[in-house]
Amino acid sequence: MSWDDWERSKEEATARTRLNQVAPPSGGGGGTADLISSPARKRAAAQTIETQLEPDTAREGRHAEESMAAAAKEFGAKDGDGWKTSEALKKAQDAWEQQAKGLVHRLTTEKSQLRQAASDFQITDGGIAEQFGRKSGLNGL
Repeated sequence: MSWDDWERSKEEATARTRLNQVAPPSGGGGGTADLISSPARKRAAAQTIETQLEPDTAREGRHAEESMAAAAKEFGAKDGDGWKTSEALKKAQDAWEQQAKGLVHRLTTEKSQLRQAASDFQITDGGIAEQFGRKSGLNGL
């Protein structure tokens, strides 16, 4: 890369990372469009976790466990001590099982937190609306 190419590349990078822009650069990045959230979107995300991610993850975890168990059995003792591979597969199966259960637990936790956040937003919004709706003693003056 020549010196001129380096300088041009540096200028382009500086232009892309400028922090004092009013509007986000074209092609995404910046702005608040990605930060918008709503109780409905949180409930939809929780529903997706419940109906797709949790069952699919649990099913695939069981499939991998069954495959490893079958392989460990094949390498196991038939007429002696068996292969070291069998022992290693059993250890890998135990680790896999722990990780799969941990992932399903994390998905369940995320689902619950999304639903709780959606509920909290609605309660907060209702409380604020109620506060604004109250008539002040000064309103009658």
